Amino acid sequence: MRSLLLLAGLILTLQACHRKILPVALPDKPKPVSVEEIDFGYLHGKARMVFRDDKKEREVKANIRIRKDSVIWMTFSVVGVQGGKALINKDSITVVSNVDKEYYVFDYKELSARFNFKIDYAVLEAAMLGNPIRTPNADDLGSREGDYDLLMQSENSVTIKSLINPIIRKIEKVELVESSTNNKLMLEYSNFQPLGEKHLAYNGIVSVFYKTTAGLINNTITFEYNKLEVGDKELKFPFNIPKRYDRR
Repeated sequence: MRSLLLLAGLILTLQACHRKILPVALPDKPKPVSVEEIDFGYLHGKARMVFRDDKKEREVKANIRIRKDSVIWMTFSVVGVQGGKALINKDSITVVSNVDKEYYVFDYKELSARFNFKIDYAVLEAAMLGNPIRTPNADDLGSREGDYDLLMQSENSVTIKSLINPIIRKIEKVELVESSTNNKLMLEYSNFQPLGEKHLAYNGIVSVFYKTTAGLINNTITFEYNKLEVGDKELKFPFNIPKRYDRR
């Protein structure tokens, strides 16, 4: 066996003497992926939203106001009647139902524990705007997948896969997966239109899949924006809860 190895080595050496030495092609380093993020002081507009779970479907019209990196304010109406409102800030999420005369307060620690991945204000705002769920950094891997730029990110047991349209540099699909539970957050964006100096997806789908003791739960929100405007003019965010409403 040793003789065969020596002979093979000798043949390769002699062959090398009769050809030019070519440079070794090293694999390309992961390239940074460019994503255009929508940025503004204040945003306001309207939307049609459809909420679906395993039991029912509800369609509402919404008025939306956002102060970037601070607060999201929404009122909801059904057939012209105000049915509720929501206030999302960095501390909590408050949802008021005028129909049932009750309200809910969710903190991010509770939501993160339910889905087994981190949820905070920044994640919710990014999901509404089509911005990266997690800010890209030098350790993230960028490559190609079909016609898309692919951005892979990881944090603890969570991986985030983002598919980016390389022409307009906007995210079209996101899949966030928690490995120990296989809980998922999936985002899809389409119908990109100019807004200010950037582009925004006017249509989107947010899908959450998570396991409970009762089984797998799937909640979906479909939204369609219209009449959106951005600027630096200060907006008001009025929000009060009637004393007679019950907290659930």
